[in-house]
Amino acid sequence: MHNRIIGLYEEHAAELDRQRRRGLTDSELSDDAWMDHGFMEKAWLDRFLALIPAGGSILDVGCGTGHPVARYMLGRGYAVTGVDSSPSLIAKARERFPDREWIVADMRDLALGRRFDGLIAWHSFFHLTDTAQRAMFPRFAAHAAPGAALMFTSGTHHGEAIGEWMGEPLYHASLDPQEYRALLAENGFNVVAHQVNDPHCGSATIWLAGRAGDAAAP
Repeated sequence: MHNRIIGLYEEHAAELDRQRRRGLTDSELSDDAWMDHGFMEKAWLDRFLALIPAGGSILDVGCGTGHPVARYMLGRGYAVTGVDSSPSLIAKARERFPDREWIVADMRDLALGRRFDGLIAWHSFFHLTDTAQRAMFPRFAAHAAPGAALMFTSGTHHGEAIGEWMGEPLYHASLDPQEYRALLAENGFNVVAHQVNDPHCGSATIWLAGRAGDAAAP
C-alpha cells in the first residue's frame, strides 16, 4: 500500500494543489495576505528558520507544489531547493517559482552531493515505511551542513496508520519517539523541540533538531 503514495499524489496533483491553496487563486497568493487563510504551519516554520542563517540554503524534502511551506521560506529570503517524487507537483512549483531549483526525485534515493543549512520534510517523510524512515537519517545527515536545522513530522508511536484521500487508502507510518531520538543522535543531531499532536498545527507531531553542538532553542 505504501508504494501507491507516489502514484496517488501524481494522479491527483491538481486536487492536492487546490487543497493546499485553500481555494485561493495564484494571483491571490502573490502577497502575504494568503497567510490569513489557515496557515497553521507559520509558528513552527519560524522556529525552524530561527536556526538558519539569513538567506541560508534549505532543502524541502517532499515539497509538493511549493505552497505553502516553500513559498513562506522563499518570501523570507531563504534559498530553497525542493524535491518531490511527483513530476506534476514539481511542474507546478517550477511554474510558480521559475528562478528556484525543483527536482523530481524519490527521497529514499536522495543523493544531491551537497549540503544545506536547513532540511525540512513536512507531512512527507511519514508516508515512508518504518524501514525506509530509518534509512533516511543518514541521508539527512549527508545533506546537512555544520549547524544545520532539521524539521519533520511523524506519528506518535511505532506503527502504521491508514487514512483516506481521494477515495483511496493513504499510508502513514511512524517509529517510536525514543527511536527517533536515537536515530537523530546517531546521525549528529540534537533535539531542539518536540511537540506531540500540536493543537495549534492541525494536531501534527513535530520534531525540530539541529546538528550536535550547534543549535539552541529559539
